[in-house]
Amino acid sequence: MLKAQGALLSARDASLVIGGRSILDHVNIDIRPNEIVTVIGPNGAGKSTLVRCMLGLQPLTSGEIVRRKDLRIGYVPQRFPLTSNVPLDVRRLLSLTLKPSDSEIDEALAETGIAHLKSAHVARLSGGELQRALLARALLRKPKLLVLDEPVQAVDFMGEARMYELISAIRKRHGCGILMVSHDLHMVMAESDHVICLNGHVCCEGGPQSVQQDPEFAKLFGPSAARMIAAYT
Repeated sequence: MLKAQGALLSARDASLVIGGRSILDHVNIDIRPNEIVTVIGPNGAGKSTLVRCMLGLQPLTSGEIVRRKDLRIGYVPQRFPLTSNVPLDVRRLLSLTLKPSDSEIDEALAETGIAHLKSAHVARLSGGELQRALLARALLRKPKLLVLDEPVQAVDFMGEARMYELISAIRKRHGCGILMVSHDLHMVMAESDHVICLNGHVCCEGGPQSVQQDPEFAKLFGPSAARMIAAYT
């Protein structure tokens, strides 16, 4: 099994069965440089599981994950456990598993718009501020691929729009590939290059316009979904 030419990371016939239940069924996906690929689907569709499999955190039952040699990945997980009684500031959060210089930390925080929060207590950050801090942490790895699992979770509507604009700007500035899981259909369609509708298997995929016109998309999200998206794009 070979990944598509030029891909940073690929899944080929990725299948996963847990406890006799099929979680992923022959899923194929490629992420290339300078491309935003977004996986959408209902709750329980296997979106986050697919991400874990592609990162090597969950072994497949069958199929293959292929990554470019020496690929650097920055990962923002869906959930980041925090303990309020542990004194952890933003600077320390960014240094937990890395050894960045002060200037590198300052640059990452400035790029994500939270330079003023360098000394803030992580447990006191808003949802949007925490997501930006985690994104800054991912950028410190100087990734060729960013993997973002529900990056606007616990962010208000206006914050969602600004976060997606930031993600798009990062792609343009760094030329990195981005694999994103999201449930915000209208924002996804506005910012993504390639959309994959997942419900255990790939129901449909393609550019945002073609996907929202696909009958499988209507089956998955309801006939009003395309009209809702059109109102925002």
